[in-house]
Amino acid sequence: MSQRTVQQLFDLSGKTALITGGSRGLGLQMAHALGEAGARIMLSSRKADDLEQATADLQAAGIDARWIAADCAKEEDTRRLADQTLERMGAIDILINNAGASWGAPAESHPVEAWDKVMNLNVRGYFVLAQQVANKYMIPNKTGRIINIASIAGLNGNGPEIQTLAYNTSKTAVIGFTKTLAAEWGKYNINVNAICPGFFMTKMASVLIKNVGEDKMTATVPLGRLGDDEDLKGITLLYASEAGKHITGQWLAVDGGVSVVLA
Repeated sequence: MSQRTVQQLFDLSGKTALITGGSRGLGLQMAHALGEAGARIMLSSRKADDLEQATADLQAAGIDARWIAADCAKEEDTRRLADQTLERMGAIDILINNAGASWGAPAESHPVEAWDKVMNLNVRGYFVLAQQVANKYMIPNKTGRIINIASIAGLNGNGPEIQTLAYNTSKTAVIGFTKTLAAEWGKYNINVNAICPGFFMTKMASVLIKNVGEDKMTATVPLGRLGDDEDLKGITLLYASEAGKHITGQWLAVDGGVSVVLA
């Protein structure tokens, strides 16, 4: 095989990506990254209005984008999402498991139903969708990239002011899920990796930022700022493209150095 240029290695022309939780925040940022590299994009989240707006945003940037509303906490919705994406797009070369939920409560009074809600979406939903996409497309075609969104919350415990036991536990599980799946599915030429974002100005993080204070949170970041609208683009494209073809079972913190301080 002739040696490819860097531009060729990062080119996603002809590839199709399915991104859950893709209508805003980190999901939409990653959709832009893959679309800008040439991939066709299928966005999913629970709310059709948000998806319409996000898809229009991508299309305005010249990206081939479509959407399907689905709740990935529900197995039937998750399986329908995979099937309808394959029907409409013909392929799912790249899967980004990004849909997630959190819940703030002290561990001693954390509601069991809230624990189940977080785990169903953040862990069970990732498993169901990855299995469905793999069985229907990636395994038969011996190709695929799966990117699971974990968090630095899955790497270390929190201070007493941040009480998100279920969320942290779910993100630790995502890292283990990623490593195990990579080991099992390497024989099918499927790469499975995780991204561990730090503090970004997202809707989910806004509650935490409000409770703790942006200045206090920023003070714990060696680079001195929260993540912005570009900071996940590079690692997402690396994991999704031929440039990352020999990377699997890995996680990378994109956190401005917070995990180094907390380690």
